[in-house]
Amino acid sequence: MTMEERQDFACRYTAAWCSQDPAKVASFFSANGSLKVNDGAPAVGRDAIAETAHSFMAAFPDLLVIMDGLLEEGDRTVYQWTLIGTNTGTRGGGKKVRISGFEQWRMGEDGLIAESQGQFDSADYQRQLEHGALEQS
Repeated sequence: MTMEERQDFACRYTAAWCSQDPAKVASFFSANGSLKVNDGAPAVGRDAIAETAHSFMAAFPDLLVIMDGLLEEGDRTVYQWTLIGTNTGTRGGGKKVRISGFEQWRMGEDGLIAESQGQFDSADYQRQLEHGALEQS
């Protein structure tokens, strides 16, 4: 896959996250692909990945994901993102959140994500869930 093709893939992946359709996110992964967020257990397979996407979409009905960049690091692609939303979903506290992070992808032979390892500052995320994105701690 060329960098131009990966850029297009990443743009479509970003749109899938903004769609409020977890299955669209999962469709970017190989059938047995995995998505790991921070130190959590990986979601393996499209159903589990869709459930992970659903948890964010349910928490943030106005979820907006912005692609901040795309880098190549050896055999990995680094997808940099910012998530913006208001935590008004299930058990939401109504606070605005703006958090940036990245996913490090290993692409499969099928041209889909075989493995994604995502990272973001979970302490800052928790602080924003409690106090909002604009307040300082």
